[in-house]
Amino acid sequence: MALTREEKVSALRALHAREGAFVIPNPWDAGSAKMLANLGFEALATTSAGYAWSVGKQDSPDSIDREGVLRNAREIVEAVNIPVSADMQNGFGDSPEACAQTIHQAVLVGLAGGSIEDASADTTNPIYEFDFAVERIRAAVETAKKLNFVLTARAENYLHGRPDIDDTIRRLQAFEKAGADVLYAPGIKSLDEIKLLCSSVTKPVNVVMGLVGADYTVEQLAEAGVKRISVGASLYRAAIGGFVRAAREIKDCGSFAYGNEAITGAEVKHLLG
Repeated sequence: MALTREEKVSALRALHAREGAFVIPNPWDAGSAKMLANLGFEALATTSAGYAWSVGKQDSPDSIDREGVLRNAREIVEAVNIPVSADMQNGFGDSPEACAQTIHQAVLVGLAGGSIEDASADTTNPIYEFDFAVERIRAAVETAKKLNFVLTARAENYLHGRPDIDDTIRRLQAFEKAGADVLYAPGIKSLDEIKLLCSSVTKPVNVVMGLVGADYTVEQLAEAGVKRISVGASLYRAAIGGFVRAAREIKDCGSFAYGNEAITGAEVKHLLG
């Protein structure tokens, strides 16, 4: 029986409340979402980068917009019967009102949750000023609480050349106080910094794996205090890596040995259910 959105929200909240850490992998389309669900994952999160690259665009506000991201999210939501959270970048607008409107539209496509980040998309000033960043999250929280939506607040320092753990923690503590359900600082690779971050807040913390230089196990991350583990666009990069290696073998060597490592059509059919 298909779960309602409300039931999916309850399931997502339960994952964050139970003991240990859980993995919320990131599909980029309906097909990859179905495969992940049929492999037994209990929740999924979209990836803006994976979506953008899959449609031949760059992962930037200049290339992808709210309409496209939410259309992709709807296709993923409709493909599976488990909770889906979405990467909603900076809320697709600078203003707090834009963040609130994005949450409202995310609910309409059936999403159980989603993230809003403090990256501004302005290359000259890539991170929103502290007070304004908090104001934006506060507006998103207000709408999320009204509509029963699991809001993840992201501090983007480490992805924009500002590896400042103190400021990152300060921001996440403020986002927590504003009412965010989950806290996330992508790009942190040091297990010591991950431990420090987790010990500095009380809300569940998400970390991203699949990055070069960060190869910890679920058990190690759980011991560090992490609750949720996502993989960003790394599954897409792994998949497209196989594609590019195969294409180069064909072009450069005139051979087709890559087929020996490819999964069979029967396996694909099985994973698509």
